[in-house]
Amino acid sequence: MMETVTARLPEDMVKKLELIAKEEQIDRSELIRRALDIGIQQFLLERALKAYREKRVSLWKAASMAGVPLRVMMREADKSSIPIAYDVEDLERDLAFVKDR
Repeated sequence: MMETVTARLPEDMVKKLELIAKEEQIDRSELIRRALDIGIQQFLLERALKAYREKRVSLWKAASMAGVPLRVMMREADKSSIPIAYDVEDLERDLAFVKDR
């Protein structure tokens, strides 16, 4: 199900959207949906990385907040120069998880 949303955009942004849509051979609405999806994903990732950096959430929780696998979150934390905190308790929890499978 789709819902109509109205937004006011600067003229130069609309021109860029029209140019890209023409180059990609898609309609402007589809391009806006794709761009918005990319922007939302980036926003969620940045918000989760910030929470992890500030030690408000675990790496697992940050990955969940961003909607990405743990491995992706680890890579993104590394790219953002955020040290990954992994202690003995984390190792024991992970080992227990693997043994239960």
